[in-house]
Amino acid sequence: MELRSINVNEDTSGEIYASDGCHQVINKYVDCYPKIGFNIPWVGHFVVKQNQIVGSCGFTGQPKDGKVEIAYWTFKECEGQGIATFSCKELISIANKTDTTVLLQLKLHQNTTLLQKFCRITDLCFPR
Repeated sequence: MELRSINVNEDTSGEIYASDGCHQVINKYVDCYPKIGFNIPWVGHFVVKQNQIVGSCGFTGQPKDGKVEIAYWTFKECEGQGIATFSCKELISIANKTDTTVLLQLKLHQNTTLLQKFCRITDLCFPR
């Protein structure tokens, strides 16, 4: 798997962008980037597996007050393949390589399974 930055100005007519989930992500960032800016690496990313977009992940903007929020989404038909775990690890890696002082925040809406997974991943990446 790999991450590819979401650039709303790129040509999205290719087969890789054909899914409804992919169009939802692109539309979200068309609305989002004017508000948060397009500041590499603090942008959205497609999650690509075997030349297929299977989800997205990213930062909700640049760090503020030493904190940055992350989010990720696995397309329904691709769930259970470790995509959320991969996404979270990659975002942690990007943040850590860019600014080792940044604290990551993950906002969840009553999903304790994802919270537990996030805690396990951050413990692996940042052992105590």
